[in-house]
Amino acid sequence: MRLSDWRARATVKAAVAARVTDTVTTGLTTLGAEADPDCWIVWGDDPGVRYLVLAPIPAGLIQLNVRVKGAGEGPRASGKVIRWHRVQLGELGIELQGGHRLVTFQIDTQVLTGADEVADGIAAFAQVLFAAADGRPIPAPARKGRPRRAAAGRARTVAARPNAAGASSRPAKSSRAAR
Repeated sequence: MRLSDWRARATVKAAVAARVTDTVTTGLTTLGAEADPDCWIVWGDDPGVRYLVLAPIPAGLIQLNVRVKGAGEGPRASGKVIRWHRVQLGELGIELQGGHRLVTFQIDTQVLTGADEVADGIAAFAQVLFAAADGRPIPAPARKGRPRRAAAGRARTVAARPNAAGASSRPAKSSRAAR
């Protein structure tokens, strides 16, 4: 899900006010993300006060901690890029019952859990992280009303990571790709 999609879904509008959004965007772009990156927001107990933004980039995973209201100073953000070989991605688990889905996925110490539509978003974000960590193209998100195969042709590519021997982990291009 894109950062702009999160802005539209925020339950506490103060958490995505213009001043906060400017701070978040500046923090993400300074650390290497695009202005509207694929990301996941962990809202926490009180999203009007604090939340965490997770965004994959070719170098690793951005973790940006956002404080909506600092004491007399406005919004603050502090973040870091965790290199892919240091990021701990857990298993993506799903439980199905009566037409409902429950998904669980762990990123370092953050456990993402959701049902139905939220579960679909978590599963899609997990696939983005798996692809980025492996140096594969990031799958394009399926938009409502648009067939998935139309979005698949616009996959973004993440730079290849060298393996332990120093060689690139990216497979060689096929002759079809060279056309």
